[in-house]
Amino acid sequence: MNEVKIRYGGDYNPEQWPVEVREEDLRLFDKASIETLTVGVFSWGLLQRDESTYDFAELDDVLHRLRDAGKEVCLATGTGAHPAWLARKYPDVTRVDFEGRKHVYGQRHNACPNSPSFRRFATSYVERLAQRYADLGNVVAWHVGNEYGGACYCENCAAAFRVWLQRRYGTLERLNDAWNTTFWSHTMYAWDDVVPPNALSEHWRGPNHTAFQGITLDYLRFTTDSMIESYLAEKEVLNRTTPGIPVTTNFMGAYRPLDYHRWAPHLDFASWDNYPPDAKSQDKMALAHDLVRGLKGGAPFWLMEQTPSTTASRDVNPVKRPGVMRLWSWQAVAHGADAVLFFQMRQSRGACEKYHGAVIDHSGRDDTRVFSEVSALGAELAALRGEVVGARTPARAALLFDWDSWWAVEISDGPSRLVSYADAARRYYAALHAANVDVDVVPVDAGLDGYDLVVAPVLHVLKGDLPERVERFVADGGTFLTTWLSGRVDEDDNAFLSDVPGPLAGVLGIRVTETDALPAEEVNPVRPVGDWAQAQAPGTAGPWPGNLVFDVVEAQGAEVVAEYTGDFYAGTPAVTRHATGRGQAWYVATNLDADGVEWVVQRTLDDAGIRPPHAWVRGLEAAERVREDARYLFLLNHGEEEVVVAADRAGRSLLDGREVACGQELRLAPRDVVVLRTPTTPDPLSGTASGNSGHTGAVTAAEGE
Repeated sequence: MNEVKIRYGGDYNPEQWPVEVREEDLRLFDKASIETLTVGVFSWGLLQRDESTYDFAELDDVLHRLRDAGKEVCLATGTGAHPAWLARKYPDVTRVDFEGRKHVYGQRHNACPNSPSFRRFATSYVERLAQRYADLGNVVAWHVGNEYGGACYCENCAAAFRVWLQRRYGTLERLNDAWNTTFWSHTMYAWDDVVPPNALSEHWRGPNHTAFQGITLDYLRFTTDSMIESYLAEKEVLNRTTPGIPVTTNFMGAYRPLDYHRWAPHLDFASWDNYPPDAKSQDKMALAHDLVRGLKGGAPFWLMEQTPSTTASRDVNPVKRPGVMRLWSWQAVAHGADAVLFFQMRQSRGACEKYHGAVIDHSGRDDTRVFSEVSALGAELAALRGEVVGARTPARAALLFDWDSWWAVEISDGPSRLVSYADAARRYYAALHAANVDVDVVPVDAGLDGYDLVVAPVLHVLKGDLPERVERFVADGGTFLTTWLSGRVDEDDNAFLSDVPGPLAGVLGIRVTETDALPAEEVNPVRPVGDWAQAQAPGTAGPWPGNLVFDVVEAQGAEVVAEYTGDFYAGTPAVTRHATGRGQAWYVATNLDADGVEWVVQRTLDDAGIRPPHAWVRGLEAAERVREDARYLFLLNHGEEEVVVAADRAGRSLLDGREVACGQELRLAPRDVVVLRTPTTPDPLSGTASGNSGHTGAVTAAEGE
């Protein structure tokens, strides 16, 4: 059996502390079962004092102490913030912002990704770092940069954008066609005519208000690719110097500025930082976990950062209530995390994160509530050595998540600037989450085979052969669900010259004749019709308020499930279902409230034959992971009341050692967790674990280790 345990620890900044404090840290790490430390995230300015002077003595001491103490290290390249001397001597390093202002040294994320000077000095520094610690023995991963973000509009970026466009389009004729430049006399006669779209060129009122959506959409894609190239410059050095050590960078969940799907192929494993906006965001966190897990085809990921208590970056920063840190940590594990790491190990003395929570606070005490909770969780994870690590999620449902659609719908000059792609995606995911359905959150070019239900909210941009793949998926017996504003534009953000929803019209069996938009407070209730009015489901049986966007639909083969009750389109379809081939395709024509979305999602789950055993239990989250030797069922109570459910299987409760019989009553106090392990036997025909449906397969030995 795999004897590896879930990694536990987090960001450690010993350069801020004298040697005697570091010695005390090691004692406290042992007490809390902390064994993986992320070191050097912002150390570049300390380790390289000028162009030619490197001083690694202090880092040598730290890393050797950690090695001698049996700790493993995720070693950061430290290039998330560059040294002051670099900006002073090479001003091309700092960014030009959206307003056209040239920045000076300060903050972090302050380097232009296309700066030749930054690339040269960053890779040179990383090579020195990698050569020095290649044989240290306890470096288990490289952490490049930190929370990549932002954009630059300098001359280096303008030149790089033109090169990027030449690679993408090949000719100016193709570029002009993609951008529809006959509009407003925007024809480009030479590549040098192209300038970055910002407040000085195509934009007004801000980044979402652009005269040419195609230009802005391409610049968003280019910005992602520029960050990737900067990352890859460092990764190439690391792969060449330390070929056996995996490389990652920490993402930020559903983060609008950067398309993480474009980045995914370049990660050895995915990782992300979880800082939810409030204590009622369990579905939002679950969505982000599933999104990050989906970046690498369902492989386990690292929770690289979370606060043990409080953040320090918002207007109001409440502490996590007792039990919440443990609950949210186990939620990450339930959704695929093989590492639970914190920011930060010891609280900073000064600057903007001095009040950010830490495992060890300013007092250095080991009897605080936070330290006690961290230690208790560490003991739980240590006791699970050999369990869970490497296990995958057996999802039968997928949610298509698309950055191009996110960008395109929110920079569109109509029908509504109140539309939030992320909010719409979260609402449909939240309904699946409330049903306790395991979900893969995947890009639009992911394979659909193996899923029974595919949900694609606001699938605004249709790229490649996606429409044909959706048709095959439904014809082969799948259930497909999409919504308002889907199927509107191609990958260049140009409208299809056909009935809406473009290439999806046939599989959906509808035609959208008009699209209305109203202020958020003006609603048009939607009610189920005919036999559908008798279908019971969580939430209400309708009518449900719809707002923001209202597609006026004409059924062309589709069955009307629900209709509008108001305005001139009262009595027309608002929800449709089209049976075609052996499957069904659903369309929701307006932005329904949570009750309405839950009702529709329940109907699609029925169509797909997905009947989770713990669906719609208020406050309860259920998730599963599977590997060759075991199935793990995670039950988490996010509510304020006790939850009582019957076990749907026999197994051993890993956190308290109880043997549980199938049908036995399980009682979860508020914020409590149950992890139920059931042995599996390989299927003699497939070699996979029995009960292992969906997109997960047999876990290889390498993944299990």
